Amino acid sequence: MSIRRLSVLDLIPVRDGQSTGQALAASVALAQRAEAAGFHRYWVAEHHNMPSVASTNPPVIIAMLAGATSQLRVGSGGIMLPNHAPLVVAEQFSLLEARYPGRIDLGIGRAPGSDPVTNWALRHGGPQTGDADRFGEHVDNLIAMMEPAGVGLQLQGRSYALRATPNALGRPTPWLLGSSDYSARMAASKGLPYVFAHHFSGDSTASVLDLYRSSFQPSDVSPAPQTFLTVNVVVAPTQEEAERLARPYVLAMVALRTGGELGPQLSVEEAAEVRLPEAHEAVAASMSERWVVGTPETAGRQLEQLAEHFGVDEVMVHPVAGALASDPVDRSPGREATLELLAASVFAAA
Repeated sequence: MSIRRLSVLDLIPVRDGQSTGQALAASVALAQRAEAAGFHRYWVAEHHNMPSVASTNPPVIIAMLAGATSQLRVGSGGIMLPNHAPLVVAEQFSLLEARYPGRIDLGIGRAPGSDPVTNWALRHGGPQTGDADRFGEHVDNLIAMMEPAGVGLQLQGRSYALRATPNALGRPTPWLLGSSDYSARMAASKGLPYVFAHHFSGDSTASVLDLYRSSFQPSDVSPAPQTFLTVNVVVAPTQEEAERLARPYVLAMVALRTGGELGPQLSVEEAAEVRLPEAHEAVAASMSERWVVGTPETAGRQLEQLAEHFGVDEVMVHPVAGALASDPVDRSPGREATLELLAASVFAAA
């Protein structure tokens, strides 16, 4: 199976010496370059209270990105439902779909996406809306609320009409996201598109996708299983340069996995000077072995092999190339080059 579509996952990284506004400007520029290179969709994640990640509010960022592009599908990868009331999410994404019809994806996740204190603050001390026992119910409610006709709530013996937006003509496309078989089973049973987080939890990708496909129940949202692969990627003219550009994100992920201090992402030059303990280097090697880091030819070939292995024709790349100290603060040249070099290689081969 050859790759027909390339897409992008963006965490809006914030590097040392870069403001939040500059990081957002870099991601807007990256989305525009992705669209020009032929990428299909562009998703932003939800993370909170992290000094190296600015993607705290996907609906706001999606509005920025959709307004700065013309054809790119833009969505969440994903909205962490434990943090939000379903009606609020339905209203946000219904408005986005109304303004940018046919271009909005709503990826929904079950993880909180932050630490317990931040989770408490997001809910203002109230209960979670995404616990394992009720997550499916909240997903159903969210999707129903986005229907153009709205939903009817039964309250005190009366039916109350509820619409996420007054006169919707369509709804955003819902996707379930997950890093275990829990969400795969739920997506299959509800007939929803599904994405497994291969870019950070890839040990069971094949078995989870097989489970999703084999147990899928057709629905009006999706008559057949829909899925794609997510991969951390760095592409540069040489293998050595690609590995050098990958090092800042490698160090950030090692710190996250080992309880180290989290800060803004280091420059490529700073990262090259860091020497990890031997045990942490082993963590780095194990973690990054599923990444695609290389030249356009080798990276394109690796992605084609992964697509064939997992039976997908779309790959969503998370471009994790770091920045040089001399790079402009409102652009991400390494990430832009990763997308452009990869697209040229993959689409030329097709």
